[in-house]
Amino acid sequence: METPDDPTSGSGATSPALSAVVRHGCMSCRTTCDVSAVPDVRPGDEVVARTARGVEYALVLTAPSPAPAAAGAELLRFASEGDAELQAQYDDDRHSEEFRYCAERVKARELPMKLVRIEKILGGQRTTFYFIAEGRVDFRDLVRDLAREFKMRVELKQIGARDEAKILGDISYCGRELCCSSWIREMKPVSMKMAKNQKSTLDPSKISGMCGRLLCCLRYEDEVYTELRAKLPRRGKRIRILSTKETGLVLSTEVLASQCVILLDRGGTARIVGDDLELENPPPPPREPKPRAPKPQAPQASQAAPADPAPPSAEVTPPADAASPGSTEGPQPGSKDTPAEPSGSDDPAA
Repeated sequence: METPDDPTSGSGATSPALSAVVRHGCMSCRTTCDVSAVPDVRPGDEVVARTARGVEYALVLTAPSPAPAAAGAELLRFASEGDAELQAQYDDDRHSEEFRYCAERVKARELPMKLVRIEKILGGQRTTFYFIAEGRVDFRDLVRDLAREFKMRVELKQIGARDEAKILGDISYCGRELCCSSWIREMKPVSMKMAKNQKSTLDPSKISGMCGRLLCCLRYEDEVYTELRAKLPRRGKRIRILSTKETGLVLSTEVLASQCVILLDRGGTARIVGDDLELENPPPPPREPKPRAPKPQAPQASQAAPADPAPPSAEVTPPADAASPGSTEGPQPGSKDTPAEPSGSDDPAA
């Protein structure tokens, strides 16, 4: 009996479907979509894609490649001028009827929240309302009001201060677009220790971004500062200059230039590259830990510990003619004190 050819082997093998990564939504979501309907798509093309949220306006980020796509995600067509104009109207959300009505209901219900933006997708399947608040907010009644008014699926999402800056966008102190709204995908926490490591000013108004939090650039520059600082001697250390054999004291360091300002013993100061310095009294090498003796194992409970033998001086040998103290036995047979056994008759001759 003939068997059908296996489509995964030999000439009947099918090539994997092509997919591309697209960016969509005001939160810059990324989804891998099937490009079978638009095989000639290129990075930078504006397309209409179907994602888990519905039909959306998207931007292609990568060229098509054989990779698995997300469930149900696919490119439908290239975006037309009408699609671009409609999306532009949706992006101007602060003048929309939905934004105005939601702000009125928030004020009427006295909810402790601030409406940031609304997002309508191109297909019109849903509208997402983004807001910020100090704590948890019970907005179930507000969702009912919005769904009853607009007759569509409504979703409310609470975001943080960094997400607010990412959605609204702005120009930072450096003159460029905010990193969070342009290229950063995952916003990791930034600590004050990173600012101190870079010798930045601790003035909050100068090291804080538009969101009121510490600048994101403090984090991805911290690794470089840490690596360069580890190659320089610390302030106050005694050093020797390799090229001139002079000695001195480290006054300050310039991390990015990899230089140190040295107070020379002969007088004056000098700016020396870190590679030309060595510690005058280098610290001793770390000692190797001594091996620990194994601990004696305690006897098990089931086995009785052997009794310690008495010392030789404590042994007392009793006399041969005396019974040992505490003994319950009588005199031994054959000794002088052994009485004669009575005979069976009273006749002395017997």
